[in-house]
Amino acid sequence: MRKPGFLILVITYSINCYCQTNGDYFKKGMTEAKLKDYRGAILDFSKAIELNPTDAMAYVDRGASKGYLHDYEGAIADYSKAIELNPKFAGAYFNRGLNKAKLQNYQGAISDYGKAIEFNAKDETIYYNRGLSKEKLKDYTEAILDFSEAIELNPKYAEAYTDRGAAKIVLGQKDNGCIDLKKALELGDSSASDMIKMACE
Repeated sequence: MRKPGFLILVITYSINCYCQTNGDYFKKGMTEAKLKDYRGAILDFSKAIELNPTDAMAYVDRGASKGYLHDYEGAIADYSKAIELNPKFAGAYFNRGLNKAKLQNYQGAISDYGKAIEFNAKDETIYYNRGLSKEKLKDYTEAILDFSEAIELNPKYAEAYTDRGAAKIVLGQKDNGCIDLKKALELGDSSASDMIKMACE
């Protein structure tokens, strides 16, 4: 007589059993990342990936958390996997470029920024960061072109004015460079102030 009761208990337990999905772990990882619990976020993004190995966004967000922990190589590996899954993922190229720049692989970063621009030509931050990498390689003329593109897309991009101004001064274009630095300061980039004192006064 007890067997039916046992079966009911098992069935009830099965119905009430809650199993987390890929989406559940992804949302939890996003929440932890927002709270700057990057190690916890990595664990949950990894669980999301385990449940759905084709989730390119989970690789991107896990890569971002690794980057915040200065695991740039690990971040690059995750962004590369996301790109393998979605070869037109502009954000993955951009973030991989940022991490390559952290490792001083500026040429690799420039290449990734170029791919990001290919799929998203309206994001001023991509041009700006490509300009920074070109500046690191002392390719000031090309860097100025990228800073100018960033400014065209966002005329209030103070940092782009600062770096364009600095690059112009290096190339001997002092007057134009100082105009850019003063514009940057006007827009709120206080770092331009010291450059103005050094090069423009």
